[in-house]
Amino acid sequence: MKPDRTEVLNYASIILGSLIMAFGVVAFLSPNHIATGGTAGLAIVLNSVFNLPVGVLMALINVPLLAFGLKYLGKKFAIKTVFCILAIVVFVDVLAHIIHLPSLSNNLMLATLYGGVTVGVGLGMIFKGGASAGGGSIIAKIIAANSNLKTSTVVLILDALVVVSASIVFKSIELALWSLISIYVTSRLIDTVLVGVQGQKIVHISSSKNLTELSTFISSELGVSGTIVKGNDLGANEYKDIIFIMIDKNRLNALKQLVSNYDPNVKMIVMEATEVLGKESERF
Repeated sequence: MKPDRTEVLNYASIILGSLIMAFGVVAFLSPNHIATGGTAGLAIVLNSVFNLPVGVLMALINVPLLAFGLKYLGKKFAIKTVFCILAIVVFVDVLAHIIHLPSLSNNLMLATLYGGVTVGVGLGMIFKGGASAGGGSIIAKIIAANSNLKTSTVVLILDALVVVSASIVFKSIELALWSLISIYVTSRLIDTVLVGVQGQKIVHISSSKNLTELSTFISSELGVSGTIVKGNDLGANEYKDIIFIMIDKNRLNALKQLVSNYDPNVKMIVMEATEVLGKESERF
């Protein structure tokens, strides 16, 4: 049977993401004792305690977690996650112990930033391929399924525990603070890879004046089209129509000035368009 092209691309994304993540751990974070989040960060901490390869420690941490949390993961997701963990383990140990990749920077700021960027890009590609790097996300799913805590909250708690462990093992509050910066940079890069650079804004406009006329005015002056959403207020006593527009952020100020000149009492709500699907030419 011919392999599904989408799945081939997913696995390619997982492999490349695993390599990039392993590179960030070996070249920047591990040599400088800077912990990232999840099992990779925990492996960096334990490496100083047991003097075992980081890749081996990641495997030792993830294998029992995968076995225990298998029922909380879908079959396809679980297979991809196992594949991803094995790829990361292999890449980390190959880079560290066969290629002997040296630390690319001993400057803590550079190592923290570049380590966070590379690990974030790697994890973003792994998530985009439909897998997980294991560890923290598995524990988070298990705890969230058996408690009132959100998965994101559990992940945050686990990352905090890794940072505290780093400060104790490395006997340095400063390294723990650098680790926090690394985790933050990683999270931002994951978002960037998954949803792209946020170049557009979603704007909701409400005015006491004629919205059809205002919509036509915006379209003619800015060349931006939108949708008039019809509804009622919460008391269902008054009609409240809203103009819904998506606009490039560099044109947002022009929209504000134009709408304000039309109606000084206009109400506008501006939000991030974190992910946009569909053709570029299609307008709301």
